[in-house]
Amino acid sequence: MAQEYVILVDENDHEIGRAEKLQAHHEGLLHRAFSIFIFNQAGDMLIHQRALSKYHSGALWTNACCSHPRPGENILDAAHRRLKEELGFDCPLRYKTYFIYKVKFDEDGLFEHEFDHVFFGFFDGVIHPNPEEVASIAWIPVKQLHDEIKQNPQKYTAWFKIALEKIVW
Repeated sequence: MAQEYVILVDENDHEIGRAEKLQAHHEGLLHRAFSIFIFNQAGDMLIHQRALSKYHSGALWTNACCSHPRPGENILDAAHRRLKEELGFDCPLRYKTYFIYKVKFDEDGLFEHEFDHVFFGFFDGVIHPNPEEVASIAWIPVKQLHDEIKQNPQKYTAWFKIALEKIVW
C-alpha cells in the first residue's frame, strides 16, 4: 500500500508542508481535512459507522464522509473524490464553514489535529458503501441524532460531536 500524505497547515490554513498521514496523527500535527454532511429531502442526516478496520475510531458513528485532501489537490475535488470512494455516490456540495480541533485518542495514543473544512450536500439516491471504509449507514432526523448523542456519546466520533456543536445545533 502506498504511503498517504496530508497537507500540514498553520492556524490560518496556510500550507506549511506535508507529512505521512500516520506520522501526522502520531505527532498531533495540524493538517487540512474536510467533513461532509449529507441530508435528504426529508431533512434527515446521513451518518455512517466506521469500518472496524479503521486505524482509529473503528465502529463509531460519524458524519457522511470525512478525510484529507492530497498534496496539490483542491479541497472540493478531494471531497467529491472521497464521497465516491467511501459511499459510491456524488452530489453537489456547498462550503459551510471550518473549525480547528485537537483530540487525543486514549486507546492508541493517536491525535486528530485538524483544520476541518465543512461541506453540506443533499442526496436521495442509492448509496453503495465501501466495506473497507464503512460498516453501516443510516438516515436519522437531526433532533433524534441530537438526543441519541446526549444519551450515548461514546458511540460517536470525537470530531462529529465537535462539528455538530459548532455548525448544526
